[in-house]
Amino acid sequence: MRRNSEPPTGRPLAVDGTARSASQSDPAFVARPAGAPVYHGFQILSDVVVDGFIFGKITDFEAEPCNEGDAFIIAPDNSRAGLVWEVSDAQYFREVCPPSADRWGVWGVSFPNAMTSRDNVRKNLESVLPELKKHWEQWRQTPKP
Repeated sequence: MRRNSEPPTGRPLAVDGTARSASQSDPAFVARPAGAPVYHGFQILSDVVVDGFIFGKITDFEAEPCNEGDAFIIAPDNSRAGLVWEVSDAQYFREVCPPSADRWGVWGVSFPNAMTSRDNVRKNLESVLPELKKHWEQWRQTPKP
């Protein structure tokens, strides 16, 4: 329950303005074209790559500083997983949504570094990559419908 009269505010979205939409009026992340991967329409940080895994952002932490948000990871095979992240000294990695045919899960993670530079984003990806790789490998071994 909110204790003050201020309405809740959201965070800016990291929308990829060049992504193709299936709609004339809706952005690509809302109207994903047939065959487009999950998280289509959000920004991919092609310069934040660790062992072939690429960081994508949903919450635009570069437009407005924040200590929590949403992101996604693109694996070397172009499959994707979601992240619900926060900057915290308390280290954790836990399932938020189970894997499905088109996504190898959504994971709640803590990052040790403030999301204030691409270098810090890379370090944060490195910090969770061992667990992410484990879940990606398990998902790859699971038959898809």
